[in-house]
Amino acid sequence: MEFGSRGVTVVTQGAGMEEQRNRPTWSRQIEFTLAGIGCAVGLGNIWRFPYLCYRSGGGAFLVPYLFMLVVLGIPLLYMELTVGQYTRRGPVHALAIVCPLLKGVGMASVAISFIMCTYYNVVITWALYYLFSSFQAPLPWQNCNNTWNTPNCTTHATNSSYSSTASQEFFKYKMLEQTSGVEETGVIRWELFFILLLAWILIYLCIFKGVKSTGKVVYFTALFPYVILIALLINNVQLPGALEGINFFIVPVWDKLLEFEVWVNAAAQIFNSIGIGFGSLLAMSSYNSFNNNVLKDTLTISIVNSLTSILAGFVIFSAFGYMSHLQGIPVSELAVDGPGLVYVVYPQAFASMPVPQLWAVMFFFTLLCLGLDSEVGIYVFQLMDHYTAIVSIMFLAFFEVIAICWSYGVTRLSDNLEEMTGKRANIFFRLCWLIIAPVLITVILIFSIIQFKPARYVDYMFPPWAQGVGWVIALASIIWIPLGAIHTLWVLPGSFMQKLRLSIKPYALNEMSKMAYYERGGRYGDPAIAVISSNIQLPEKLPIETNF
Repeated sequence: MEFGSRGVTVVTQGAGMEEQRNRPTWSRQIEFTLAGIGCAVGLGNIWRFPYLCYRSGGGAFLVPYLFMLVVLGIPLLYMELTVGQYTRRGPVHALAIVCPLLKGVGMASVAISFIMCTYYNVVITWALYYLFSSFQAPLPWQNCNNTWNTPNCTTHATNSSYSSTASQEFFKYKMLEQTSGVEETGVIRWELFFILLLAWILIYLCIFKGVKSTGKVVYFTALFPYVILIALLINNVQLPGALEGINFFIVPVWDKLLEFEVWVNAAAQIFNSIGIGFGSLLAMSSYNSFNNNVLKDTLTISIVNSLTSILAGFVIFSAFGYMSHLQGIPVSELAVDGPGLVYVVYPQAFASMPVPQLWAVMFFFTLLCLGLDSEVGIYVFQLMDHYTAIVSIMFLAFFEVIAICWSYGVTRLSDNLEEMTGKRANIFFRLCWLIIAPVLITVILIFSIIQFKPARYVDYMFPPWAQGVGWVIALASIIWIPLGAIHTLWVLPGSFMQKLRLSIKPYALNEMSKMAYYERGGRYGDPAIAVISSNIQLPEKLPIETNF
């Protein structure tokens, strides 16, 4: 109950409590933890982290990455899991509860998740293509005696800077049939089209029964990838040149830390990898038991996620060292970018392993496991990834922090935690929520706009019209934030200032929409009193107005 200078506001959850009590929960709490790990640990750990690390100077990227993990990743995941578990709602309704004015943030998170699903499924399609191609001996990327290979193809050490490995050429010329640029669309790859359809069917089969089916699937999909990654690491460190690649990964180029893009990429990787702003983990936590230990899950998910990224970094950079040894060029000059890391570097490592077909099948099945928790080419993929995973997510994270940390308030959030677990958030988390996270995200957002760099793929720069398409893709999710605010102000009663005050009150939108007009301070009501509860008895007849 809040007492104001002109009246009283009673805020309760009312009839929604019954619906919350009937919400299904995880069969066992470990299922949520594994599902959270499976959601956070995915394709981004296997290719995005090493790819951003490679573009940002190797070891130099680890410094801002670990910094962002501590001051942004862990506190904001803690915030999201708390909101989801307390409200027992998905992102759309949860954000509408905590800050009606910014309910569009929840809608934007669903939109950005949908956009990313559409093109991340392409990565799963490629994994299935490689999986099916692995059932043959020799592996098609194991030698240069194929119709798609060029004279520059090599499988052994060379001093030619123009050489390319067999795995590079299989990815570029066989699977993708890559064109010279986004302007040249090429033809539909029917093989990939039908495999993409299969990928969507597999995803549906994993989630169609909700938490009951998802909870069982994650026992395997969340744990199996680690077996493969560790086996690959043991193999790769024994390859010639592997130590050069690992040295590139762990030794920072300190000058890179002066480039703001490195810090932006580190923050974007934390948001993308953990899933902050996407609403997935918030939705999953809404199926937790009310008294679940949120902090334990937060630390488990975020730390396992980052350790997985670092493990994948060792695996792929040791393979980088081997590739640089084969091509006779420094690690920093290898022509790999984006998801090509997965489909060029890893297959190259398989070729050196005993029974390479077995390891190839297991690895690409691993990618399928990670991915489970119309045609899109590599250029469209890179364009969508740049404008969705970096541009959109920064705007989304900014408004989510404003909605929860400032509008809903750190005090309310700590009260919710105490009600659920018996303990309030400590001073570190309260400080991060109140000051550090909002200020840091604001600074990153401003500088990322000022120093914005257009999308590119290896050395190819996208033309202006393609960059314009990228901004349209970005706006497809961001636009829901102002639209949601306009809708909230439209449906709330009173003058503009009254609407504005109501729009930042938790639960206001939910309860006000259920009340009669005069109860909301309309023509016959008292505007000084706002009653927001379904449990308070109100007069059955309208008050009589007498004019003298």
